[in-house]
Amino acid sequence: MPKNKGKGGKNRRRGKNDNEGEKRELLYKEEDQVLRMLGNGRLEAHCFDGVKRLCHIRGKMRKRVWINSGDIILVSLRDYQDSKADVIAKYTPDEARSLKAHGELPETAKINETDIFDDDGQNGGEFLDDESDEEAQEEVNNARRLDIEDGNIKQENLYKKICVTYL
Repeated sequence: MPKNKGKGGKNRRRGKNDNEGEKRELLYKEEDQVLRMLGNGRLEAHCFDGVKRLCHIRGKMRKRVWINSGDIILVSLRDYQDSKADVIAKYTPDEARSLKAHGELPETAKINETDIFDDDGQNGGEFLDDESDEEAQEEVNNARRLDIEDGNIKQENLYKKICVTYL
């Protein structure tokens, strides 16, 4: 049998009919902001009317248009299910800015930012007390000094002390 030296079949030579740089008309309907991706073509979005909806990415957009958290999307609301919607289009950052300038998006909408607030309305991080971190670091340094003064570096004891101080 001959060795395969080719680069693929005729499907490789076909070009994509994608209109990436083409300007399109803005649709003023129901805009949402993506909170998080759920997988399997679904996402959780926050509508600007104050409702969180489970959205389904339509088949034409799957694997062609990549949606990330924080993106502004156009959705089609379902008549029979208010808590669910279908994603029709994804706005580019330029289109989202023009929507915000025309007053379609509220002033609180964040464009090009992925740090969307959590359910509690807080931004997610938890801050620890600085003094406790400094005390833990001093204990680790003291343990190192004692081990080095003895002439034997005991890595196991040092590791145990570090684990205990951070637990």
